Amino acid sequence: MTKSAAAHPGSPSSARSSSAASRSPSSSARRVAAIAGAAVLAGTAAVCAPGVAYAAPRVSVASATDFSDCPALPDGVDPSRWRCEVHTAAPRLTVGRTTVSLAPITMTHAEGPMPDGGKGQVWGAMHSSPTAVPGGLTGTPAGDRAAVLALAIQPEYGGRSDFYTGQFSLRFRLLGPLVPHGCTIGAGEPVDFQLKRSGPSKWVSQDPPVIEFSAYDDTFTAPAAERCGPLTGPLNRRLGLPATEGNLLSYDASYTFKTYDQLAARGDAER
Repeated sequence: MTKSAAAHPGSPSSARSSSAASRSPSSSARRVAAIAGAAVLAGTAAVCAPGVAYAAPRVSVASATDFSDCPALPDGVDPSRWRCEVHTAAPRLTVGRTTVSLAPITMTHAEGPMPDGGKGQVWGAMHSSPTAVPGGLTGTPAGDRAAVLALAIQPEYGGRSDFYTGQFSLRFRLLGPLVPHGCTIGAGEPVDFQLKRSGPSKWVSQDPPVIEFSAYDDTFTAPAAERCGPLTGPLNRRLGLPATEGNLLSYDASYTFKTYDQLAARGDAER
């Protein structure tokens, strides 16, 4: 993901990732807390080898990629030298004792030279959807069979990004019928990633431009889940959080782009 050694990030706007969470009666939460606590060591994570990108099915950006999330440009920049990039990835995530192949995520941002010659960036948006966690709340086959014990995880933009250097942050919302609204890994401070390339980028198309790459981070710290009510302790024990090592974000990705003069000519973005 690294593009250069220096960056001059712009101020990111709020992410518009979609999420759904179910509220739960406190009595039901207390009941499942006891169940989850009893089965806390029964997780089913298969941890990837550190430093090796997971070969997930590649998510390719199509020629009809939606550029509607392209952000407004900073004042005084040249639209022909700024481009809007739409990045789609199929991540595999290991945090603590849990490994999941996340549903595809899409991130949009703009980048180009600032009037003073520095490198500029503006955040656009991130879209994601929940992924079921094997074993549900209990980490056992019962957690998969009983709908009420279901557990899902959904990445959300964490408020920091630098696509020149491969740095960005995410939060991971935990969802389920008995999981309190707002239950999140990294609720207070998001998880910070520093992506490293697993190999060279590959141009798969010139018109439209489509570039593929693989990247990973095996050095980040996974914080505890917070704001989970009575399930906070049992969930963290079940997921093995917080975890300072053994974590991995690994994925194959594709991105495409258009310069802002192209977007304006086609009416693909509002500026």
